[in-house]
Amino acid sequence: MATADLTVIALGRPDASASVYIAEIQRRLARQDKVGYRMHAMGTSLEGETADVLALVGELHAVPFEQGVPRVYTVLKLDERRDKPQTLDDKVASVERRLRG
Repeated sequence: MATADLTVIALGRPDASASVYIAEIQRRLARQDKVGYRMHAMGTSLEGETADVLALVGELHAVPFEQGVPRVYTVLKLDERRDKPQTLDDKVASVERRLRG
């Protein structure tokens, strides 16, 4: 199981807002069922099998190109554990337990 943080940045867009590209990325995420996801203010968190996450990232990286943007910069942070399954919620809960203790 892998968790990841993804940010896709459309460079050379006609205005400062990126919401049109982000909305299409979120639509693409909603249409697939292999990778869990959660949008946040600075990107999207992903969870699933590493191969599925990486394949999906490739598809999402292409979205701004499909909308006519000349350059796309994608940042991916990938965390994979092989000793035990760990979801996004598990990672947050682990820190929250330490904060209470």
